[in-house]
Amino acid sequence: MEMTSGANNYRRVPDDELVGDPAAAAAEPWPPAAATEKETRRRRALAIAGLMALPLLVAFFVLGRESASTVWDFASAKLMNNAFFNNASPRHGKPAAAADVDELLGGLLAPGMDRRSCRSRHQLHRYFKHFPYAPSPHLLSKLRAYESLHRRCAPGTPLYADAISRLRSGLGAAAAGEESCSYMVWLPFDGLGNRMLSMASGFLYALLTGRVFLAAVPPDSADLFCEPFPNATWLLPVEDFPVANLFGLGPRPDHSLTRLLAKNKIPVAGADGDLPAASNATVPAYVYLSLGWQKTDLRPFFCGENQRALAKVSWLLLYSDLYFAPSLYKIAGFHGELRRMFPEREATAHLLLRYLLHPGNAVWGLVTRYYGAYLAPANRRVGVQIRMSAAGDDHVPAGDKYNQILACSRQENNILPETTADGDAGAGASNLTTTSGGSSDDGGDNGNSTAILVASLFAEYYERLRSRYYEHAAVTGAAAAWVGVFQPTHEEVQATGKLEHNRKALAEIYLLSFSDELVTSGLSTFGYVSAGLAGVRPTILLTAFGHKVPEPPCRRAVSMEPCNLTPPPDVKCRAKFVDEEDLTRHLKICEDWTKGVKLYD
Repeated sequence: MEMTSGANNYRRVPDDELVGDPAAAAAEPWPPAAATEKETRRRRALAIAGLMALPLLVAFFVLGRESASTVWDFASAKLMNNAFFNNASPRHGKPAAAADVDELLGGLLAPGMDRRSCRSRHQLHRYFKHFPYAPSPHLLSKLRAYESLHRRCAPGTPLYADAISRLRSGLGAAAAGEESCSYMVWLPFDGLGNRMLSMASGFLYALLTGRVFLAAVPPDSADLFCEPFPNATWLLPVEDFPVANLFGLGPRPDHSLTRLLAKNKIPVAGADGDLPAASNATVPAYVYLSLGWQKTDLRPFFCGENQRALAKVSWLLLYSDLYFAPSLYKIAGFHGELRRMFPEREATAHLLLRYLLHPGNAVWGLVTRYYGAYLAPANRRVGVQIRMSAAGDDHVPAGDKYNQILACSRQENNILPETTADGDAGAGASNLTTTSGGSSDDGGDNGNSTAILVASLFAEYYERLRSRYYEHAAVTGAAAAWVGVFQPTHEEVQATGKLEHNRKALAEIYLLSFSDELVTSGLSTFGYVSAGLAGVRPTILLTAFGHKVPEPPCRRAVSMEPCNLTPPPDVKCRAKFVDEEDLTRHLKICEDWTKGVKLYD
């Protein structure tokens, strides 16, 4: 369906009309570097490679092979990331332009998948403006090994059929020496942003534990995402799954981790960390993990001794609306592996989301048509995502929220262009502002053009911004500026249970992720996902608790990582935790929620 600026007008467009290249609508924003620039970057990369080799040699001779391997993983990732940053166009000083990055994102994506069935997978690299972190060699190795495991164990294979048969019979783990597969089944919970973050977290847990990640996708999300793994499906055949009422189990079913532990249905490690003898006999057929904001299973799940017991369970059912990856670092058995996969902690969600979630063709059509029509002509794009509840303690009048956005922009060096009404030096500039899907005579070619994309359930913020730039000339410093203000939809209410609503919401997430800069709302998983996909550290509008706009109005994020809004509460575990000093170096209180934590470097 085609979306138009500031209104809900749609027309059906055949799939073969999908826009595949943003350059079809406008010239490449950042032209390829000249040959001399490329030669300079090549020499710089060789010099960095030499420097990176030194700690590897020291580690090999002094610390032994295992330490040397770890150092190499870190050094390789740093080298690749320097290459990405050094591909910046000297004209704009941006991270690697789309033309400089291959469609497989440095090996993050596996080759050989069908192009027609998932156009976005092979075209997204042309639209993303930032590529701040390359995948580490260890992460690439883990992903390729996982894809092989998924092909062996996915629905439709003999191993999957055997696992389903054991589950239907109420049996636990397979007999010793018998080839078998174990699974992490993702269940939908809450809105689209929450779902995407819990998917990424669940997949990361599957990577760490050797499980196959399957998604129980409801009708309201039927075609939102492409199949992410080569030559196998990630969709759980819900109609044939032995656990009844899979989408309606709620947070506290009988097979939840907490209840099974209370009933001694799961073996628990002793003080020495070992499980009791013959513990296989007590392993349940499946365990339900309620890791949402209710905190039902958060305490026991993040204890290492319970992880050892869960490793024996063939089926885990994940019911979560959280990004819980930061809390996985607290489990000693996972910490080292996570450090090797993600040497830069703030790249965790960025790489997981770009690997796992690619919009299906129906959504991708919405994205590319809107981008080509409205956003491509500008040489700078700013995304403004506004989460505004209709009531509640965080509700303020729309006018106050609008003023908060403007105050935030000025605080952060004018993220949004100022106007002649704001007393700028360029008050005499001619008005080149446009506020619709059209273009002015000087449009995107004047070298000083900005497209502002507003994502909100409500139209009022779009209307106010549009009026601002319609009534007054926009300026950047002393120069006149062309500004376009656009809003694809304004649904008024969140309707997560409707497929068409979710398609539009996902399209807006990806349109936001193509921004050069992002202003997002605090406590909004929608904003978290957009920033993670974009590879941008957003400016976060702080939440107006007590019906009062906060001061300061916003904060620049210290990393592009999402906030884990509900980390596990303090709990005494038998298994040892990771060294607290190491954790505090990479875990920080969230900018928008003092009870949450996030990863940073």
